[in-house]
Amino acid sequence: MILVTGATGNIGSALLKELRTRGVGPLGGLTRDAARADLPEGVEAVEGDLSEPASLKSVLEGVRSLFLVPRLGSDADILDAAQQAGVEHVVLVSSITVQTHPHLDPARENLAVEELLKASDMAWTILRPTQFASNTLMWASSIRGQETVRAPYADVALPTIHPADIASVARVALTEPGHHGRTYALTGPEPVTPRQQVGAIAAAVGRQIPFVEISRQQARAQMAAAFGAEAADAVLDVTGGDTNDELLMVRDTVSRITGTPARPFRQWAIENVDAFH
Repeated sequence: MILVTGATGNIGSALLKELRTRGVGPLGGLTRDAARADLPEGVEAVEGDLSEPASLKSVLEGVRSLFLVPRLGSDADILDAAQQAGVEHVVLVSSITVQTHPHLDPARENLAVEELLKASDMAWTILRPTQFASNTLMWASSIRGQETVRAPYADVALPTIHPADIASVARVALTEPGHHGRTYALTGPEPVTPRQQVGAIAAAVGRQIPFVEISRQQARAQMAAAFGAEAADAVLDVTGGDTNDELLMVRDTVSRITGTPARPFRQWAIENVDAFH
């Protein structure tokens, strides 16, 4: 079985759909509540909680390949349990900040998980995506309420990636040879600024969306209240405050691995327009 963690998330749900469309199986999607899980037809809802070590043995029973979203529990325990259960290959979602901003705590945390996986006896593939297009869902309530979208670094362009492209690379890594022991940095096909993202969403919903650039200090105050000052500073650094050529680089990894061009942000906006109505 291929088991997909984060099965109802932006990447996991797209991955399960791709695998099913291509007739791959058997497949399992990890969920805390199997009765309520909305998984593609033919995907087994595997009920369990990766934050509960006692559940890991039953969750991983019969799994041969694992798509792992980190920090759903103790990654050390999860990887140890996977190895003991006989998992042969793990595809791990990490972050491009491991190579672009290794001094930041979130990057160090991702690197630590990468190193745990590499130290195991399991085959591995590591995906290092850049900023997700779906991060703009944080504006959804403001847009639905016809309020002004406020964001810092309005004209800093990052090669934002569609989560489905991460899923497509994961699908190839899980089902085709030649990807064991490989690390892939993943980006979208072009740089896009917050101002351009709002414009693409406006085009998708069919109306103007007011946008105002705010200062780092203003953004930090809001973000620190939500998830802490240190995390806020890290996010602000990699979204405009401390960019570098490595972070801004557009890569062809998605098209090279999947044979299909990476999806632009405007496509993501059209596909997810209901979230903004």
